Amino acid sequence: MIVDCAIYRNGVRTPGPADFSDALDEARASGDAFLWIGLHEPTEKEFELVTSEFGLHPLAVEDALHAHQRPKLDLYEDSVFVVLKTLHYTDESSSVETGELMIFVGDSFIVTVRHGLANPLAQVRRRLEQQETVLRHGPGAVMYAVCDAVVDAYVSVAAELEVDLQELEARVFSTARENDTERIYLLKREVLEFRRAAQPLAEPIRKLSTSEVLYVPADTQPFFRDVADHLARVNEQVDSFDRLLSDVLSANLAQVGVRQNEDMRKISAWAAMAAVPTMVAGIYGMNFEHMPELRQPWGYPAVVTVMILACLGLHRLFRRNGWL
Repeated sequence: MIVDCAIYRNGVRTPGPADFSDALDEARASGDAFLWIGLHEPTEKEFELVTSEFGLHPLAVEDALHAHQRPKLDLYEDSVFVVLKTLHYTDESSSVETGELMIFVGDSFIVTVRHGLANPLAQVRRRLEQQETVLRHGPGAVMYAVCDAVVDAYVSVAAELEVDLQELEARVFSTARENDTERIYLLKREVLEFRRAAQPLAEPIRKLSTSEVLYVPADTQPFFRDVADHLARVNEQVDSFDRLLSDVLSANLAQVGVRQNEDMRKISAWAAMAAVPTMVAGIYGMNFEHMPELRQPWGYPAVVTVMILACLGLHRLFRRNGWL
């Protein structure tokens, strides 16, 4: 579906023809205008009109329709095609939702195709419409603004994941006897999704910030370098999250092993204390005839006293050695 369609002339949004072809012809004829069309999860039939009017490359169109692409930058004869992965952090489930955003940039036009609910572009469009000096640079400036918004969302998601990681560390090293292996694994999967979105984007942003790309003005390169700098910091955070989660998982497994050893020591200590009276009772339960203690009045209390003293001695010994 078409989310928004507008002509921007000299940095200002202006009313234009409803037909794509007429609007594009008008933008190209003026020389200082461009057309921006925003689409959300279009069907193949809906996208056919845009494809025919703007002359988009069929391979790029196929990628835009079916999504599930890696972040990349493809250069065609009449257009530039960029794929971005969008991320959104959900507080209720403490999970990261992913989406995709495709950008077509050509002569006096830019088409954005969004899949998923993450990072809608309405806020980006409203912010740009208040910055006429930026919009005067044309579709390349819009591409920069979209990339900047996506990477800024990465920064926010990274901050949320860092909070989750700190809470997880506190749980693992607390005195509570809980096994957080499942939570560590789920958080590691979220970090992996983050890595798949952020790390492949580094090369396309580098090209936009250092090389001359068709339909992208050279004076936007410093702005793309700023995006590349933010993205590099995010990728460093993601790498540190992954390493730290591996260390936390190892620490958690070590904690589980230590607790199991403590449990085994306690079980062994109680079993040893129970073995003493069992052994004594077993000896005196063999009913031998020549056991003088059986016929003495002090025999029973003496045997019971010996068993109690032996158990108390073992209990004190185990407590001193930290087994109980």
